[in-house]
Amino acid sequence: MAENTAYDLVVIGGGPGGYVCAIRAAQLGMKVACVEKRGALGGTCLNVGCIPSKVLLQSSHHYHVAKEELAEHGVKVSGVELDLATMMGRKDKVVSDFTKGVEFLFKKNKVTYVKGAAELIGPNSLKVDGKDEITAKYIVIATGSVSAPLPGVEVDEKTVVSSTGALALEKVPASMVVIGAGVIGLELGSVWARLGTKVTVVEFLDKVLPPFDDEVSKNAQRIFEKQGIAFKLGHKVTAVKPGKSGATVNIEPVKGGDALGLEAEVVLVAIGRRPYSEGLGLEAAGVRIDPKGFIPVDAHCRTNVASVYAIGDVIGGLMLAHKAEEEGVAVAEIIAGQAGHVNYAVIPSVVYTHPEIASVGKTEQQLKADGVAYTVGKFPFLANSRAKTSGDSQGFVKILADKRTDKVLGAHLIGAGAGELVAEIALAMEFSSSAEDIARTCHAHPSLAEAVKEAAMDVAKRAIHI
Repeated sequence: MAENTAYDLVVIGGGPGGYVCAIRAAQLGMKVACVEKRGALGGTCLNVGCIPSKVLLQSSHHYHVAKEELAEHGVKVSGVELDLATMMGRKDKVVSDFTKGVEFLFKKNKVTYVKGAAELIGPNSLKVDGKDEITAKYIVIATGSVSAPLPGVEVDEKTVVSSTGALALEKVPASMVVIGAGVIGLELGSVWARLGTKVTVVEFLDKVLPPFDDEVSKNAQRIFEKQGIAFKLGHKVTAVKPGKSGATVNIEPVKGGDALGLEAEVVLVAIGRRPYSEGLGLEAAGVRIDPKGFIPVDAHCRTNVASVYAIGDVIGGLMLAHKAEEEGVAVAEIIAGQAGHVNYAVIPSVVYTHPEIASVGKTEQQLKADGVAYTVGKFPFLANSRAKTSGDSQGFVKILADKRTDKVLGAHLIGAGAGELVAEIALAMEFSSSAEDIARTCHAHPSLAEAVKEAAMDVAKRAIHI
């Protein structure tokens, strides 16, 4: 790369937010570069997050179904064996194919891919690996986040692992303690539980999936317990002591009580993520960060420095790849003089366990706290014909609508295909639809989506099949 290269836009970080921002800006006619130090595009999501975890969730589900569920469908299978090396190899190939795919998209859209660590040296300039200088009219920081550490606990990625280590274990551990009952902890705990690990989840709060609707969280916990996952809710970890063949996790009730030691071959620390904002030279550019390391931005993702924008996990809010992508597109369009916008009220969240869990908009607890009068419509998958025929009828669809206007305010799903079904409700909310609009829309029969229609009908207490 030549020194003192000038661009219209330079994006720091090649994750979902960064590479999407770079491509959209190039589509809009800008000269764009994307600087990524990992050596592979796609960020945490593609390399050690969303994508590899979904591969293992799918593969482990196939293994579980073959061992435990095919017989009831009249499919007799014997001698089912786990080939973990092949499973991990497939995961690695999927990740590699995707990273190469993003590189292809960069070439297709004439985005310059710069490998190395970027450090700002001013509001319009940066250095890569301390050497080559790049200047740009605008800079977008899209550096994402990293696993949050647990004070006093050392992660060695062998006995005590982060999500990265949990995606690359070389053998199935006999036991695992998962610290944190959030999305990452439950997804990865599910993977290893299906493969034969005895999993215990420790959570500081008194519910699993703390941000989700209470009814969904309680239902999810019951289902996970039936799958063999144990929970210690309302407990805090006081120490993790590695030993010769694993570690001891010392815990005690948050509200007081007897301490307990949990033995595990592997301990997964999954207490959340923190912004990656260190070592970027933000001070040199005059960019402010808050005490927690997040970069404050305005409604258009602009920092306090006019030429510098920031998107994705590093600015806080929902730490989701698709949220970062929306911000990346919006910022590219704003810089191009268009009206880029992100509707933060309609960003879905999905947990890819089995069954899947999905949410969009307000929970019942939030509506109550805000003093909003609402109506609930709910429909169980047990009464859905497609769910029954497929033998996958756990869970329900719940829709919350304004009591006066019938406008859909939120939806919460647990069940087969929830991650896909939530998109219909998100689209309806984007257009300010009423529950009646969904109820009056013809849905194919038999389909899982009919549960969404019936839940919308139930808002007016006129569901047919319950």
